[in-house]
Amino acid sequence: MRLIRFFDSTNSVKHGSLRPDGSALLIDGDILGNYTVTHQVVAVKRVLAPIVPPAIICIGLNYRKHAAETGAKIPEFPVVFLKNPAAVQNPDDSIYIPRHLASTEVDYEAELAIVVGRGCKNVSAAKALDYMLGFTCANDVSARDWQRQWGGSQWCRGKSFDTFCPLGPAIVTPDEIKDPNKLAISTTLNGQMMQQSNTADMIFNVGQIIAFLSGSTTLLPGTVILTGTPEGVGMARTPPVWLKPGDKVTVHIEGIGELSNPVALERV
Repeated sequence: MRLIRFFDSTNSVKHGSLRPDGSALLIDGDILGNYTVTHQVVAVKRVLAPIVPPAIICIGLNYRKHAAETGAKIPEFPVVFLKNPAAVQNPDDSIYIPRHLASTEVDYEAELAIVVGRGCKNVSAAKALDYMLGFTCANDVSARDWQRQWGGSQWCRGKSFDTFCPLGPAIVTPDEIKDPNKLAISTTLNGQMMQQSNTADMIFNVGQIIAFLSGSTTLLPGTVILTGTPEGVGMARTPPVWLKPGDKVTVHIEGIGELSNPVALERV
C-alpha cells in the first residue's frame, strides 16, 4: 500500500491509499494507530509530505563509497545526528537557500527514509520491520558551510534550516518492499544524474539501524529515520556543485517513486 497525506477538494488534510489513477481511497482513523482504508474514492488536490514526524533521526556516512569520496574512515558504529522536524518540506514545494543565516554551499543528499509505525525500544535487527509503517524518499539538504565551519562542531545547524527535509511522495508499506537493503537510489539535478547507487552499499542496513537507535531508547510512532546518502554529493565534486535558485532536484528510489523540489532563495 502507498500511504499519502494530501489536500482534498475542500483543502482539508486527509490520509489515503494512493490509486494508480492518482486518486485515493480515504483512510479513516490514525495511520499511526488504528485505521481503516475505506471504499470512498477522493480526488487528490495536492500531495503533502506523508508524515508530520515528532523526530527526525539521521545516519551519516552510511554508504561505503560516500565515506570514501569524503575521505572519512568507515565508522565502527552508526553516526547519528538530528534534524529539526520543522525542516520537513512537501513534494514539489521549494527548498529555500537560507539568506538570514546565509549559506552559499547548499547540497543535496538522496536518502531512503524509514517511518516508525509504533513505539519501539530494544528491537532486534531481525524484528525491525515489524515496527515500521513503511519507507519513503528523503532529501537530506545540507548547508555545508554551516555543517563544517559555523555549526559548533555539530551537524544539526547545517541540516535543520526550514525546507531542508523534503519527504514523499508516499509511504510504501513493508509488504511492498521485498528488501529495503537492495534498492536503486539516485539523484538528478536539472535532469543530470548526480548520484546513482544502491542501498546494498550501506554500511549499516535497515535492521541494524533500527536495532542501534532503539537500544535503551524509545522511538516514537511517526519518527522518521534517514539512512544515509550515497556517493555523488555536490560537496565532493571538483569543482563543488551547490544548489542555486531555479534548480530542480529529484530523488528516485526503486519501488517508492520520485521526490522533486525546485530551489529558491529564502524569503526575508
